[in-house]
Amino acid sequence: MSAEKSKLHAETLAAQGMGRVAEPHRDIVPPIHVATTYERGADGAYPGGRIYSRADNPSYDATEALVASLEGAAAALVFASGQAAAAAVFQALAPGDGVLAPRNMYWALRKWLLQFAAPWGLAIELYENGSVDDLAEKARSRRPRLIWIETPANPTWDLTDIAAASAIAKEVGAFVAVDSTAATPVLTRPIELGAHIVMHSATKYLNGHADVIAGALATAKDGELWQRIGYIRGSGGAVLGPFESWLLLRGMRTLHVRVAALCANAQAIAERLQKHPKLSHVLYPGLRTHRGHDIAVKQMRGGYGGMMSVRLRDGEKAATAFVARLRVFKRATSLGSTESLVEHRASVEGPGTLCPADLVRLSIGIEHVDDLIADLEHALR
Repeated sequence: MSAEKSKLHAETLAAQGMGRVAEPHRDIVPPIHVATTYERGADGAYPGGRIYSRADNPSYDATEALVASLEGAAAALVFASGQAAAAAVFQALAPGDGVLAPRNMYWALRKWLLQFAAPWGLAIELYENGSVDDLAEKARSRRPRLIWIETPANPTWDLTDIAAASAIAKEVGAFVAVDSTAATPVLTRPIELGAHIVMHSATKYLNGHADVIAGALATAKDGELWQRIGYIRGSGGAVLGPFESWLLLRGMRTLHVRVAALCANAQAIAERLQKHPKLSHVLYPGLRTHRGHDIAVKQMRGGYGGMMSVRLRDGEKAATAFVARLRVFKRATSLGSTESLVEHRASVEGPGTLCPADLVRLSIGIEHVDDLIADLEHALR
């Protein structure tokens, strides 16, 4: 990033898509580069600096630069999905390397770790979310190569103290990677707290419009591990298409205004529902009753995100009936888009889920908050 741009606020860089103007026509909106291959010079070199789009494409440049800027990172890479981005971090390790991962995390990644990464040779150990003591004890006894953090953690939104975990990792010689999808770089910048790598399922808040599947990684420094991750992306083909990269960049232009709006909506909804007689728990980091609230205050700024879960006093049948009665909230998997979504999470995850059967997950959008509250209260009645 140029010295001039480094002085600009993140909101400005995002709104302008890094402010690059495309030559020769001075396009304000960047063009899409769909070429898969690039011409060699007569001497066999590549004068355009590109070889083949499975490894790299000009359409990635502004998108990756913006992700890196938002995270305060040295570099960033975009991937075909959040799962592909996360998997690349673990694939960059060697068989026999130890991994500490939270017990409560995105269920598909936990399943992949246990069913694919562990048989491949990684030593997977799970620690209790939010417990620095459990993390420290297992890190000191296992000496892992990688500590994986998800905070806030899906679907109970437990918080892990990134700075404390990073200090433990430094003590035992481990890397720290943080799934910061739910927090977004607007609310939390893990690299500033000591993390080495940040992962986003960019399908969610970064894109924000439910029209592209994408993932992203950002790194504190361009070292050996990062080089391996880049090689894995190119050689394995987990690349993002040019149009999808363009959509992701377009979505990030409104990231700050979307996150501000949905944080305000989520806080208002959580406060309205926290004493509802039909609910036993409202799980939202912005509530003082949430067990991770103190950590959230410490490492989140400007709000506590758009994700929350509620638990119904009358159990699973009440939870599924509540979901069925909602009309403004859309019954759909995913999160982080402009519209509000709802799921009975245990039935979505299926056999082996760790999610309580009475839990309903809510992704709060940017609709008028009164409409969302009225929909929720009607469904609870």
